[in-house]
Amino acid sequence: MPTFFDSTADAAEASEALRGLAHASRTFDLPAQMYGVIGDLSSGMRSLQQVLDQIADVHERKAAHAFNDDGNHEAGVREAPAAAEELRQAANLVDRAYDRLAEGFIAAGRIAWHPEPAVEEAAPSRWVNVVFLQGNEADWPLRILGELGHVDAVDFLAQWDYGEETTQAALENGYVYDEPGEGTSDQVALSGDYALVVNPHVGYVSLLHRYTEPDAEPQDAEQVESAPVQAGPELLASYSSPGAPERTDLPTAKRDRSWFEPAKITAVKQSRGLVL
Repeated sequence: MPTFFDSTADAAEASEALRGLAHASRTFDLPAQMYGVIGDLSSGMRSLQQVLDQIADVHERKAAHAFNDDGNHEAGVREAPAAAEELRQAANLVDRAYDRLAEGFIAAGRIAWHPEPAVEEAAPSRWVNVVFLQGNEADWPLRILGELGHVDAVDFLAQWDYGEETTQAALENGYVYDEPGEGTSDQVALSGDYALVVNPHVGYVSLLHRYTEPDAEPQDAEQVESAPVQAGPELLASYSSPGAPERTDLPTAKRDRSWFEPAKITAVKQSRGLVL
């Protein structure tokens, strides 16, 4: 039978192993490794629940030996069942966590990791006009652009965006474009789903919003190119707006099944070749 010293050493060893796993699991070069780790954690979680229950039992069975630091037996007897109750509460929480971990293990078992990522698809989009300002009307947004940057200028012009109402008005009047800034001297700066277009020679500024047609068929992301940005320094940085854009080995999976491991976990392990 293990001695108290042996149990303490085992606990320290388990703690050190978990610390090492926490360090190693910061990055997984091979995602498939995660599956075996989850399986081991499932087994470890059930063992942890068992340990907590057993320690709680010891606090109750050995209450006759309990004293406080001043040698008061009555005080020790009061604290022993209190500790046992808290330990059992912790064991119940671990049991609930184990159930969730078991479901995560099963879901992870349905994943087949490929060495190359899938090509994401994106629906083709166009650009609808939100506001067009020229002459004196363009002076204020142009000043914001020059002093604060394009993100603040977009925030200012976005007050003219009334959502679906603005989109429908642009569609009805034909103010829809494949790309923002189709003029040869237009300068374009993107901010989220907005495009700020400035023409310093003509003296106008406009704001467009990305629009995806409801029935548009998705196409490969590699075929969707962003609008070319023809911008001077004032279009490449916002000088005050927050968030503005700026110019080891893992443990080996155990092969044996312990008495506390549910059959559904073992079945999934067997299907993955993790149980002999």
